[in-house]
Amino acid sequence: MPSVKRVDPKTIFTPEEWGRLSRQSRWRGPALVLSAWAALIGAGALFIVWPNPLTYVLAVMLIGTRQLGLAILEHEAAHGTLHPNAKLNDWMAEWLCGGPLGGSLKRYRPYHLTHHKYTEQPEDPDLVLSRPFPVTRKSIVRKFVRDLTGQTFFKQRIQHRLAPFISHLNGAGRSAASVPDRPELRFWITNAAILVATSALGYWWAWPALWIVPMATWFPLVTRVRSMAEHAMVDTRDDPFTHARTTIANPLERLFIAPFWVHYHCEHHCFMYVPCYNLEKTHRLLLQKGFRERMRITEGYVEVLRRCGSKDETAATA
Repeated sequence: MPSVKRVDPKTIFTPEEWGRLSRQSRWRGPALVLSAWAALIGAGALFIVWPNPLTYVLAVMLIGTRQLGLAILEHEAAHGTLHPNAKLNDWMAEWLCGGPLGGSLKRYRPYHLTHHKYTEQPEDPDLVLSRPFPVTRKSIVRKFVRDLTGQTFFKQRIQHRLAPFISHLNGAGRSAASVPDRPELRFWITNAAILVATSALGYWWAWPALWIVPMATWFPLVTRVRSMAEHAMVDTRDDPFTHARTTIANPLERLFIAPFWVHYHCEHHCFMYVPCYNLEKTHRLLLQKGFRERMRITEGYVEVLRRCGSKDETAATA
């Protein structure tokens, strides 16, 4: 199918408005990366200073959300908007954002730009994330249980990594020497640095308990909620303002689910080279210009879950 229609910003914004919205800062991207790591460290320190079950759960949730924040900043870099210097933009994404999580900007960028080119079309590589909805409430609960118990992490991270080795043992696929690639190398280098740093401070257990556990539980959950909010049950008509959803997030939702303005997803899809720190301004301008009725806007993530879990239980089992 042909690629989806694009919005010409010049037909909506004045040159001055568009200049402000599309302008990239040389310091805000690095500051966001630093803030993500500061929040990660602060959340871990919360449990270390006040060790109890409540602060541990809170730390896992906060760290898992900041891990999502690092993935969001890698996504920002895929659009070239994390920093105006392309080399620094990519380096931060590979080593400070995606690297510690096992991501690869070189792999992610073409994949993600294909998603933008064919949003919600058969060629969209992310269509599998939005196509199943709506589902039943029980189905959503099962998905969340798989996320929180590490099953999703095992399937996506461990089982996926073991597959090439198993293929090699069976005489198929790549050779063992070709299996380790740069994403895995960056992952282990950055994670080794975390382990060395925490061990030097006397907290060797912090890496598995305060980095891997959030990555295996809360991070997959909020990643799933994010994908549901962005594209599940949106229109696929010719109007680009209907291809993605903006979720109006309250402060708690931004703290535990939606960091770095990721909830302004309609604005991001319409103007994908606007830096994330300008998406809220873009949202306000669009509302002022009367685009509210064309946009897909939902009040809060609870409403997103209600809509995505609206399939009738009786009809599902009939």
